[in-house]
Formats: sequence, structure tokens, C-alpha cells
Amino acid sequence: YPLYIRSVPTENELKFHYTVHTSLDVVDEKISAMGKALVDQRELYLGLLYPTEDYKVYGYVTNSKVKFVMVVDSSNTALRDNEIRSMFRKLHNSYTDIMCNPFYNPGDRIHSRAFDNMVNSMMMQAC
Repeated sequence: YPLYIRSVPTENELKFHYTVHTSLDVVDEKISAMGKALVDQRELYLGLLYPTEDYKVYGYVTNSKVKFVMVVDSSNTALRDNEIRSMFRKLHNSYTDIMCNPFYNPGDRIHSRAFDNMVNSMMMQAC
């Protein structure tokens, strides 16, 4: 279940929820296809999961099997693979900071102002 979902514009939020949930199956397929090689890697960037007519869906998995999914407008050609990879690293670092907070219960939804600010800055950078 998603711990954090943020979408802009908000009028298509249900469509993004559906896209994220369906992409989790693709993430699981990629993880099982990579098998043992994925466990040995430090970089767990899965790359482009699948493109749709309007969006591109990217995936990332942490060592503890936490999955990050990013949906980007397909008309945005400024974002390249290395920028997406960098954005996932920032997201992973911020998530790690939240997990290190002694007041956060793992598995709860993420309600962090610092995490929100980081995600907002990434979204403004991508636009």
C-alpha cells in the first residue's frame, strides 16, 4: 500500500493512483527477472517500467524492498535517465531520514513537512 502519493495536477489524482498500483506489478516482475543480480547491486534503479500515451512510469527499489514509482508526463523530453536516477536518489535519502526519525512508526503514511518540501522542489524542477 502506498505510504505517500503526491500528484500535480490534482484533478487526475485517481488516474495516477491506478497507474501507480498497476506499475507495482511491473516492479515485482522486474525484480524477479533480475533475481540474484539485483540483490548484489547497490543501485536499485529499475528504469522505465512502461510508457503510456500520456505518461512514462519509472521505478526504484531499495535494499529493504521499498518501492518508489515516479510518473512523468511523456511530453517532457528535458528529463533524461540520469536526472530521473538522481531524483530517485534524493527521494531515497529523504525516505531514509524519515525512517531514522524515532517518532515515525514504519508502515504509517508519511506526514513530513521536509519530505513534502523535497518532493515539491523535485516536481518544480521536473516541470
